[in-house]
Amino acid sequence: MAPKAKTYSIDIYNFVRGEILSCRFRPGMRLKIQDLCELHDVSNGAVREALSKLTAEGLVLLEPQKGYSVTPVSLAEYLDLTEARIRVEELCIRMSMEHRSVDWEAEVVSAYYKLSKIKERDSDDPSRLNEQWSIAHAHFHAALVAACPVQYLLRFRSQLYEQSERYRRLSVPLRHAERNVDEEHSAIKEAVLAQDFELMATLIRNHLSATADILVGSGLFETALNEVA
Repeated sequence: MAPKAKTYSIDIYNFVRGEILSCRFRPGMRLKIQDLCELHDVSNGAVREALSKLTAEGLVLLEPQKGYSVTPVSLAEYLDLTEARIRVEELCIRMSMEHRSVDWEAEVVSAYYKLSKIKERDSDDPSRLNEQWSIAHAHFHAALVAACPVQYLLRFRSQLYEQSERYRRLSVPLRHAERNVDEEHSAIKEAVLAQDFELMATLIRNHLSATADILVGSGLFETALNEVA
């Protein structure tokens, strides 16, 4: 593939991936190659390459006679993803705490402070997350694990975070009970800085499980199955 075509493929990949993770492309939505070609003025091959890569990542589904679509949400997959993320997140933070430094502690404090000053919900549409909050949120969780010396673990942890992002965004309009997310983040920060490994592990599990509880209790998965069927 020529370099220019390769660039187009990367651009399409980044676009579709971003739309899926932000839930602008909903679970089960058909991804029509021709529509993407016309929208971005690129070749059929560039779109197919991008979608094939997303299929390998599990974000896009390719079915015979049906073509490409956004991978539907799955209760079994989400529970598995949540448990994997809890275990890996806890391990990466634990190793970060074991290899702590003053600079790392300062970054954790700074990342939390910035996150705490941004509203979680979009002021124009409270059913959506504020994009600036989402960026700061990702930065805070990344700061917690930044001192972990095992790069393979960090890469795997990053993949799990991104895979769970669309589920977390789906939970926002379904969250009717009061949940103080800022308080959860503050407690995690304090446990990490206090070198309290056991409390950190408990808080991380509770923090990540809270989103799972919202989604499981919402009927989302049953609704999504009906929409795709």
